[in-house]
Amino acid sequence: MKHQAIELPNGRSHILHKSSKIVLLATLTLILLTTIPLYYPSLGYPSFLLKAATSSASSSSSSSPSPSSNETEEDDSIGVSSNENCDIFTGEWVPNPRAPYYTNKTCWAIHEHQNCMKYGRPDAEFMKWKWKPDGCELPVFNPAQFLELVRDKSLAFVGDSVGRNQMQSLMCLLSRVEYPVDDSYTKDENFIRWKYTTYNFTMATFWTPHLIKSREADPNGPTNTGLFALYLDEFDERWTTKIEGFDYVIISAGHWFFRPLVFYENSKIIGCHFCLLENVPDLGMYFGFRRALRSAFKAINSLKNYNGITILRTFAPSHFENGMWNKGGNCVRTMPFRSNETRLEGANLELYMTQLEEFRVADREGKKRGLRYRLLDTTQAMLLRPDGHPSRYGHWPHENVTLYNDCVHWCLPGPIDTWGDFLLQMLKMEGGRSFAERSRSSDRKMRIR
Repeated sequence: MKHQAIELPNGRSHILHKSSKIVLLATLTLILLTTIPLYYPSLGYPSFLLKAATSSASSSSSSSPSPSSNETEEDDSIGVSSNENCDIFTGEWVPNPRAPYYTNKTCWAIHEHQNCMKYGRPDAEFMKWKWKPDGCELPVFNPAQFLELVRDKSLAFVGDSVGRNQMQSLMCLLSRVEYPVDDSYTKDENFIRWKYTTYNFTMATFWTPHLIKSREADPNGPTNTGLFALYLDEFDERWTTKIEGFDYVIISAGHWFFRPLVFYENSKIIGCHFCLLENVPDLGMYFGFRRALRSAFKAINSLKNYNGITILRTFAPSHFENGMWNKGGNCVRTMPFRSNETRLEGANLELYMTQLEEFRVADREGKKRGLRYRLLDTTQAMLLRPDGHPSRYGHWPHENVTLYNDCVHWCLPGPIDTWGDFLLQMLKMEGGRSFAERSRSSDRKMRIR
């Protein structure tokens, strides 16, 4: 084989003794190593909080753009186009008249209480927005790409009904390519498994509102919303004994910790959150939330045969106005906020920061045995979407049901579909990480020879 001469910057010519394949491999490795950090924000202070702090002087009177203009084209590209230091989780909502990419008539997976258009929601503009990261273009979800990336793999959603909401959103996004078949081992709807037979891809949901062992101690409690006993040092074996074989596990929780709670440790009461029990100290919900997260991550890190990727999906704020969720609060806005029109504060900020802190600890401990943790940071994007909830459009007005206005879950179709955009991009980058690791290993072997 004739070797090719390469002119180097110092003017000297050297003969290339490596094959073009090795050069290409090294080049791709360099590209991947330099681009991977662009798509995962650091585990330091969240960039959107820094942005909010520095933009407080900006006018909050800026009007949101109308989704009837500035059409956004659907992007089927492989990756994010970006400049340096791009964080896909920090940005703004921009009009996308091409959305939605499914309807309540084309997707049968929508839970009735999130089927807003079926139950008469009069506006449709809330479905016509796209998340635009600062300095990036995040591609719209491509169902064919997603299913190829998860071929022969499995994904579990572990958490409360918002986690189920996310799974059903993903099912609807994938419905343009294939519908799954029920592959459940139980008739309990809180523990459903779906299988995409063409791709040998399994998706499952494990309902665990507190992530740890818990029970309803009193159906009424001090606020008539139930009193729940949380066993802070005990795993919820309904999911911890079932996830070892999964390739991806998405963990999420938060909303159930607002209700009255009693905390147990070593089978003894150590405190509570608004339980109003005599001689029981009120430790607050953040104490219980932190300890529950810590135990859930400890359960994952203790699984001997688990080698999957654990993804923490951060807290998605509710948007009750003019009252609490059980006191007549509602969410009637019809447009997204811009990032300078609201801020993460109060309980939402405290829950979010608690998640980040416990995530760092779990990630550090998991690394000791080769486990991988990733952050699906949905908090800022969903903070800006007070218009995306079902409100009263989760049932017919004449139905004799006792349901509160729902400002926690998300309409389908709706802004929660953007979580699919995030997840797909994360899976693409996992492929890039794996390729880079394999390439570094191959390069080391070649040098040893």
